Amino acid sequence: MRIVIQRVSSGSVEAGGDTVGKIGKGLAVLLGIKDDDTRQDADYLIEKLINLRIFDDDEGKMNLSLKDVKGELLIVSQFTLYGDCKKGRRPNYMRAASADMARGLYDYFTDKCMEYGIKVETGIFQAEMLVKINNDGPVTILMDSERQF
Repeated sequence: MRIVIQRVSSGSVEAGGDTVGKIGKGLAVLLGIKDDDTRQDADYLIEKLINLRIFDDDEGKMNLSLKDVKGELLIVSQFTLYGDCKKGRRPNYMRAASADMARGLYDYFTDKCMEYGIKVETGIFQAEMLVKINNDGPVTILMDSERQF
């Protein structure tokens, strides 16, 4: 499982011309799920995500977590995070999970984040979406449940 985390002042996602998710200060998260991911992978990333200290404290140091600042989450499914570009010119998505498997883990991921008492907004799974973010910093972090980065 792989996530791209962007600290945002605001973010939204549109599908079919309608806004389906919108947050203020918090984190925009692109979530990629691969073919052998499990709930344990999700649990590891959720704990890291919720407690990651990337918000500024009173001294301007990144020392506060999403929980500390009472931030919000915008979580968008992104199978292209498992695009392999090592060969040729077109990404290979063979490691990305099937839609059925990914949907279950995506729902699990978002539901578990809500259990922390955090406002969670999402896109529409498998829809064409327009994601708008106001990256604050900019701060962008990559995380992987295999601890590759």
